[in-house]
Amino acid sequence: MVCGKTKIKEWKGGIIIENLSEELMEELTVETSFTIPIFGGIAVAESVVATWGIMAVLLVASLVLTRNLQVRNLSKKQRILEVGVDWLYRFFEDIMGSHGRRYIPYLSAVAIYLAIANLIGLIGIKPPTKDLGVTAGLALMSIILIEYAGIHEKGVKNWLKGFAEPIPIIAPITVLEVFIKPLSLCMRLFGNVLGAFVVMELIKIIVPIIVPVPFSFYFDIFDGLIQAYVFVFLTSLFIREMVE
Repeated sequence: MVCGKTKIKEWKGGIIIENLSEELMEELTVETSFTIPIFGGIAVAESVVATWGIMAVLLVASLVLTRNLQVRNLSKKQRILEVGVDWLYRFFEDIMGSHGRRYIPYLSAVAIYLAIANLIGLIGIKPPTKDLGVTAGLALMSIILIEYAGIHEKGVKNWLKGFAEPIPIIAPITVLEVFIKPLSLCMRLFGNVLGAFVVMELIKIIVPIIVPVPFSFYFDIFDGLIQAYVFVFLTSLFIREMVE
């Protein structure tokens, strides 16, 4: 009897693992939305289409929110917009200092993009941040900006000298760090987004009714916003280290 119950538990456990594996592979699979019929056909992934959609929404929102801006007799819309922009500038300046002010528009755009990208799963669209190519691209752009900040602030000669400080023998490690930073940013963002999905699927399998609702609220909303914050925070911190 005990042996029979053990076999049933093992069977159920195997089904759970198999179902989770299927769901995980489905999330990791990057579907092709359509193919552009040039150069033998260029496949456009669903993550790219989702990103285009987010860009279109942000562009339209920018045009609408910045129409008819005035110096006096500010509208309620303009007051709210200015409060938001001022908060973003103060947030990034607290991290990077005045030297990093020129990079705030880029970092703000990335933060807003990531926040929306992590939240669109609520309306049934697969978040583009579940595509490793998207997170790798964002990380690569950030590391280029970080190194550019160092060159702009110190000059090429002093920037190159920085790889041999405080002693030349550590130069290989410092150079390796240039490649480690984008990898860290990429895998942190991708891993946390995917990890949240795995935890939610396990909760749905074990406790399928009522309990998953508050966890879904946390992982789909709060955790998504946290990941956007962590990504731009680390990028800002790396820029500060570089310019100092």
